[in-house]
Amino acid sequence: MVPRERIRNIGISAHIDSGKTTLSERILFYTGRIHAIEEVRGGGKGATMDFMPEEKLHGITITSAATTCQWHDTQINLIDTPGHVDFTIEVERALRVLDGAVMVLCAVAGVQSQSITVDRQMKRYRVPRIAFINKMDRIGANPFRVVQAMRDRLQLNAILLQYPIGSEDQFQGVIDLIEMEASYFAGENGENWVKQAIPDAFVEEAEQAREKLLDALSFFSEPMTEMLLEGREVPKELIWQTIRQATLTLQLTPVLLGSAFKNKGVQNLLDAIAYYLPSPVDREIVKTVESVSLYPNPDDPLVALAFKLTVESFGQLTYTRIYSGTLKQGDTVYNARTQQRVQIGRLVRMHANKREEVKVAEAGDIIAMLGIDCASGDTFYSGETLVSLEKMYVPEPVITLAVTPKKQEDSDRLSKALNRFQKEDPTFKLSIDTESGATLISGMGELHLEIYLERIQREYNTEVYVGKPAVAYRETIGQKAYFDYRLRKQSGGSGQYAHVSGWIEPTEEPFVFENRVVGGAIPKEYIPGCEKGFREAMQSGILEGYPVTGVKVVLESGSYHSVDSSELAFRSASHQALEEAINKAKAYILEPIMLVEVETPNEYLGRVQGDISSRRGLLLGSQTMQTYSVIRAEVPLARMFGYSTDLRSQTAGMATFTMEFACYRQASNQ
Repeated sequence: MVPRERIRNIGISAHIDSGKTTLSERILFYTGRIHAIEEVRGGGKGATMDFMPEEKLHGITITSAATTCQWHDTQINLIDTPGHVDFTIEVERALRVLDGAVMVLCAVAGVQSQSITVDRQMKRYRVPRIAFINKMDRIGANPFRVVQAMRDRLQLNAILLQYPIGSEDQFQGVIDLIEMEASYFAGENGENWVKQAIPDAFVEEAEQAREKLLDALSFFSEPMTEMLLEGREVPKELIWQTIRQATLTLQLTPVLLGSAFKNKGVQNLLDAIAYYLPSPVDREIVKTVESVSLYPNPDDPLVALAFKLTVESFGQLTYTRIYSGTLKQGDTVYNARTQQRVQIGRLVRMHANKREEVKVAEAGDIIAMLGIDCASGDTFYSGETLVSLEKMYVPEPVITLAVTPKKQEDSDRLSKALNRFQKEDPTFKLSIDTESGATLISGMGELHLEIYLERIQREYNTEVYVGKPAVAYRETIGQKAYFDYRLRKQSGGSGQYAHVSGWIEPTEEPFVFENRVVGGAIPKEYIPGCEKGFREAMQSGILEGYPVTGVKVVLESGSYHSVDSSELAFRSASHQALEEAINKAKAYILEPIMLVEVETPNEYLGRVQGDISSRRGLLLGSQTMQTYSVIRAEVPLARMFGYSTDLRSQTAGMATFTMEFACYRQASNQ
């Protein structure tokens, strides 16, 4: 077993098309995990980590893939995550269980919309990261501008550890500002890492960059400050140690440079992963819902989190992070959600879609269990005390499609496919239209649902009719309103009686229930029934029947009958009471607003901006480069269907765009 101090559980995350999978392929090659480099859009087998047919077809990462490789004496458990916002749950659940991350940025485009989302996710789970500015060989590459954008737009204390030797088509290598030597990458695939003296033309610039680096690091080290003030040489061991500590405490983001496609700078990045990112031992102490502290000790009781599921022909494959204790084949553990005993069968270590069987896994490991029936986010434990880890954040779907099998005999296969996808992907929702009886699928965007429709046809040999996309509208309230509802039914025998009173008011949370009943006006055993009734009433609004959100319910008083009252009666009374209160609270409809980022050649800038405005878009600003501009805007989702086709026709196919959910806002009548 590798010592836990030498394990790095890391993810690679970035905006779409920043080169994450290309970088992962080089990492696997330089660590000896694979023996030939394949490209994402090459004519060969395709990148190792993009193993799904849909990934090869679309040239994008759709599902996160895990692998393990060895760099010198450090074991790197690596997860390559998607960049497209439609698959953001894959990034979310990977970052939930990882100790560190590599944030990849394009040297030309810099901080993009999905970079902001990834940054927010890393901050949510307090994941230390290093940044890799990729595509240094591209026209317009400017790493200094990217670092400034990281500081301005992401509020990160980003510090360059390297200086580029040339840029664009003249990019040759990097200068290490700590060891003050130049790195070049020779051989057919850059496998020969050559270290030489800094070229004379770059000596002065490198020395100035090193001074800036040391000055920035001195804020985190008193010994370094003293050495700088006294004019003494700062040993490189102290620099490494200072960078590591500041990175682990989220005070610093080290930045490295390279071009994964041109095989430059990746070995330096591997060193940085080993030097600066945390091992399981270095991460902040993990707390359970019950406020129990977990330490990565193999001798403690087992606590593990199932963070991702895939259902395959032989059964379920459950990706699991072990936070404490040891897991062996044949062990019996408990599922914290179901309180059921579970016997562990086979354990495997993943390499994309290939498996290597393991007998034992310890605290700090990421492995997969075969044949276990559980849900994403379940906690497994072996101690006598119930412990459960916090679940990950799951965004709400924003788009819905109706699907119907073209042949009646395919109904069972379609149902099986949809239920499987819903189990695997928390952002994929399944429901039935109460009026038409049609099956509705909801997801994060058009591409998200398009991929699942392709999988239904490929994996289940089932063709479906697809309805027009529908926007996931919501309803909410505009003001405070009171309710005082009395349910009284008598129809022979025992009747029904329940009386609830209180008020509702707008809130930032989806739903808040507050019980202020005192003096036994409503018995305690009926309060859960009241909350259930309020929640049920939130499922369908009074305006158009959309789900209601942003409501705080305060139950203040009521009355009951010793014979006729029941939990069911209070549940029904609460349901009716909330509907009446919403009717008085100036309800209105909310629509999903998307953050749209368009990259277009400068000659089409005015045309693209005009089109966005015609879609009720709010222009947030634009950034003009040498030959192209980046436009940021907020646009209602309802006006974005088919936008990719329209954008291509307006710009001769030269513009691209990305879109992610921003917020819900009051719907316009336009």
